[in-house]
Parts: sequence; C-alpha cells; structure tokens
Amino acid sequence: MAAAKNSRVQPYQWEGLNRRGQKVSGFIQAANVQAVKRDLQRQGVSTTRVKRKRDSFLSQRKNVIKPMDIAVITRQIATMLGAGVPLVQTLQIISRSSQKGSIRELTGMIAVDVEGGTPLSEALKKYPRQFDDLYCDLVHSGEQTGALDHIFAQIAIYREKAEALKSKIKKALFYPAMVILVAIIVTSILLLFVIPQFEEIFAGFGATLPAFTQMVIMLSRWMQDYWLFILAATMATVFAYVRAWRHSEKVRDATDRFVLRLPVVGDILHKAALARFARTLATTFSAGIPLVEGLVSAAGASGNVVYRRAVMLVRSEVMAGIPMNLALRSTQMFPDMVVQMVMIGEESGAIDDMMNKVAVIYEQEVDDAVDGLTSLIEPLLMVVLGVLVGGLVIAMYLPIFELGKVVK
Repeated sequence: MAAAKNSRVQPYQWEGLNRRGQKVSGFIQAANVQAVKRDLQRQGVSTTRVKRKRDSFLSQRKNVIKPMDIAVITRQIATMLGAGVPLVQTLQIISRSSQKGSIRELTGMIAVDVEGGTPLSEALKKYPRQFDDLYCDLVHSGEQTGALDHIFAQIAIYREKAEALKSKIKKALFYPAMVILVAIIVTSILLLFVIPQFEEIFAGFGATLPAFTQMVIMLSRWMQDYWLFILAATMATVFAYVRAWRHSEKVRDATDRFVLRLPVVGDILHKAALARFARTLATTFSAGIPLVEGLVSAAGASGNVVYRRAVMLVRSEVMAGIPMNLALRSTQMFPDMVVQMVMIGEESGAIDDMMNKVAVIYEQEVDDAVDGLTSLIEPLLMVVLGVLVGGLVIAMYLPIFELGKVVK
C-alpha cells in the first residue's frame, strides 16, 4: 500500500539551468522528486530546486482559470501550430510566457503528458473544469484528421464568439438589475433618514396632514421598525434561491423558462440561445463530428433548458431519419429563417456554412438589442428615480404648501 501511495503522480514545480546555462522553470507531474530530476536531466536541465505543489494553483480562487483565459490559450496554440511550431514546444512556450501561475501550471503539466506520449485530447480530459467534452472531442477529431492547427483555429473562434456573447448577455441583465437596485437604495435612504426629519417638523404644525403625506410617514415608520427584518428576509430569500438553483434542476428549469418570458431581456436571451446553437453546430460539423453528436453539444451550449430540450427532440427525430429542417420546424422554437437556412444547408451539403451565417446574424441581433437596451435603460433610470424621489419630496412639501395657504 505504501509503495502504491508513493508511486502516485503528483505536481512539482522546478527551477534549473539548461544546456546553455540559462535559468528555466516549470511544472511537471511525477511520482517523486528523484523522478522529476531524472526526467529533467534527460531533457538537458540541471535542477537547482524542486518543490512539490501541495496546494495547486488550479485549486486557488485567486488563480482560477477563467473561460476567457482558455480562449486566449486556444488562440495562441492555433497561431503557433499554424506557424509550424511543434505541439510540445508550443505548450512549453505558453507555460513559460504566461504571467498567471495557474496557466503556467496547467499548460506545463499538459506539455509533460504530451511529451510522455499521451494524446493531447486525453491530456486535456484530466482538467474537465477548463476543457469540457466538446473541446476535447474537437481536439480528438483534429488528431484523427491530422489538422490540429485548423481545429484549434476553429475552437479559438468558437470560444471567442461564445465569450463575447456571454459578455453581452451579462450586460443586458446588468442594467435592469442596477435600475431596481438603485431605486431600492435611494427609496430606503429617504424613508429611513430623510422622512423622519420632516415628521418632527410636521409634529409642531398641529394640523391634519394631507393623506399622501400621512401614507409616506406611515411607510417610513414601518421601514424604521422592520428594516432589520426586511434585510434579513431579503438575504435569506436570495441565499435560499441561490442554493436551490445550484442543487435543484427544477428550480434551474423554472428560472430558464421565466427569463425567456421577460420583456426585452427575454427576446435577447432567445436570440442568444439561437446564436450559441448555430455556432456550436457549425463548429462540430466542420470538425467532422457526426451531426447526431454535434446536436448533443449544441443542446448543452444553448444555455437554456427550453432550447436544450427542443434540440434533443430534434436529435431524436434526426436519428429516426427525419430531415433536420423538418425536425426543427416541428419544435416551433426555431424561426423560419433558421429552418430555411438548415434546409438549404442539407440540400447543398454545407450545413456548417449555413449555421455559421445563422450564428453571425443572431450574434449581431443580440449586439444591437443590448445596445438598444442600454440606451433605453439610461432614461428609464432617470424616470424611475425621478418618480420615486419626486413623489417623496412632494409628499413632504404638501403640508408646507397647505400651511402657506392658511397663513394667507
């Protein structure tokens, strides 16, 4: 048992000198320190320091590898492979040149695996958080066809487009959330701190206050009495929802259905799901992955349970021999333009080209819709804040106006 435990491969960080006497460093996976030194000696490196990575960079929050980092790595690999740089050397160059410790470790360990004879697709599968099944399947397809540089170029485009689309969706959701949040904060400050000051002034009037003013004062008192309870209840509700969303598929599905019904934002999410579906299907199909398998990847990439189930239904009908354009039409989830483009692609044998065009169209529509939403939200924010603040100001000045009339 002890021998088995000691022979388990673990990550090590090393520093040393190469044959030219230059300082080099990197990461390697080995059973022990002696194995690290032997492997590096065979590569012409004289080690000066070897340290076991007990707390891997990949597990540290501050060094987490973001999806955009993977997109950048993919583009670098595509560029260097296209320039004729060998794969192992490409990975080593990326590892040495990266300023982020987690990326240096990740690419360094992948380089060691590949240099040891492990196919790149298998080496990537060891890190499912960074490289999903679609990524690994595309790389495997490139290894089989001998066009790894072309495949990485396609993956780079796919990843870059996906991250750009995700950024737009976040922007679309951010502005409405900010409008609501700012309105709540401003109203709460006025009710908790400003209105009580006016209430003390009105107490000395000895006159009946207007109904609107009385309503605002009662709301202010209620906020002062129960603000702690309201805050606790709000935080508990948010915490309960986030927890339920993470652990309950029903909650996630219900959320996906709800957001698609939202005005303006729902339309953007519909178009984003169509863009992701088309882009993923185009990438998998052009990489030589069978249509049935590509539909599975496209279903997962759509990002919404409604579209995911629709695409899986399309897959079932395609497996039964039904043309994909008819299967798409039967779900009633895909616009006529998408169905027509797929039909043309099936007839011409260029589904990937048609799907790329569909993706470009919907990505542009999402971009335009987000820009339109941004321009709409800015005046809406002013209107909402104006109504709230203006309404409270009017409620507080009504008694003063009434008093002025009495004095006259």
